[in-house]
Amino acid sequence: MRTYRSRRRGRVLIGSFISVVMVLAGLALISYSMFGNPLSAYTPQSPPDNTAMRLTVPAMARVHDVPVYNGPTSDEEDLNRGALHIQSTGYPWQSGSNTYIAGHRLGYAGTGSFLLFYDLNKVQKGDKIILTDSNGTRYTYQVFRKFVVSPSDLNVMQPVPGKSVVSLQTCTMPTYTHRLIVQGELVSVS
Repeated sequence: MRTYRSRRRGRVLIGSFISVVMVLAGLALISYSMFGNPLSAYTPQSPPDNTAMRLTVPAMARVHDVPVYNGPTSDEEDLNRGALHIQSTGYPWQSGSNTYIAGHRLGYAGTGSFLLFYDLNKVQKGDKIILTDSNGTRYTYQVFRKFVVSPSDLNVMQPVPGKSVVSLQTCTMPTYTHRLIVQGELVSVS
């Protein structure tokens, strides 16, 4: 008699476990169908008319509606005019991208680069970074990481798994031998 009850009790427990898993899977499916993938809400259906962007970082004194030019890492001319989006990296309208933007720390007087990213080191976790595309769509990012790399560390330009991010880069002071990187995760599109 004990063997029968023991087997029956085991079947009841397994059946209960399967029922709980099925209910949880159903709730997850309903939630996904109602609310969708959170990252998909941040990705427009189509890219803008062109790749021109403007950058605003409220925590920085000189970065308000700054033009972001598009070019290779060697494009000194555009870097001297303002901020430079590295063309081999993603754009904010691409889900899962790392939109990588470089700017001079000191730059050149009389140009758009002068002291542009001078106070990037003051940006803190939780601060906002805003990119606006040529159609006027605003991509708002929240800073989640700040770190220093060597100039040869190109992995920092790669996408961050599971996130759509913007990366801002400038030189470290006073030696300018390394790169200060600030990264923000996409939190809204409007």
